Amino acid sequence: MKFRFMLIPAAIIASAPAAQAKIFMDIAQAQQLMFPGATFEQHFLTLDQTQFNAIIKDSNVNVYNREVKAWKVSTGGWFIIDQVRGKDDWISYAISLSPEGKVLRVEILECLENYAGITNPDWRAQFYGGKRGAQFENVVIISGSTLSCGQMVSGVKRILSTHALILSQLTG
Repeated sequence: MKFRFMLIPAAIIASAPAAQAKIFMDIAQAQQLMFPGATFEQHFLTLDQTQFNAIIKDSNVNVYNREVKAWKVSTGGWFIIDQVRGKDDWISYAISLSPEGKVLRVEILECLENYAGITNPDWRAQFYGGKRGAQFENVVIISGSTLSCGQMVSGVKRILSTHALILSQLTG
């Protein structure tokens, strides 16, 4: 049997649609959407090894970044931005928590266009009311976005543990 390499003309490759990241909203827009009229006090922190390990143990989810980007909200609760790994790129999202640590809302800030299923408000609403320890077993996995859905579940679980173990202990 004889093998041949097929050369594909560069014009065909160049005309193939590239995956594009879509920006749905910026941080300020998400803050005002989630907490209209509120003010935000920045609480960025770097997890030490003890905190890092505690979050992994509590959530049963890996921590990819020791940097926590959180804001305490003047009307109560927390606003947190985070990223999870999709199949081909990172998904940036914002999550709002009540003072008791329950999920109020999840908004996608930026992701590839082919992750569109997780941008559906009805899909994200499955997290609302969730709190630390929730397993989110009933979250619908969208065909074609299986990895993105699973990563969002993991991200929310990790943020809930981060709030319970670290953020809820902060004052000021």
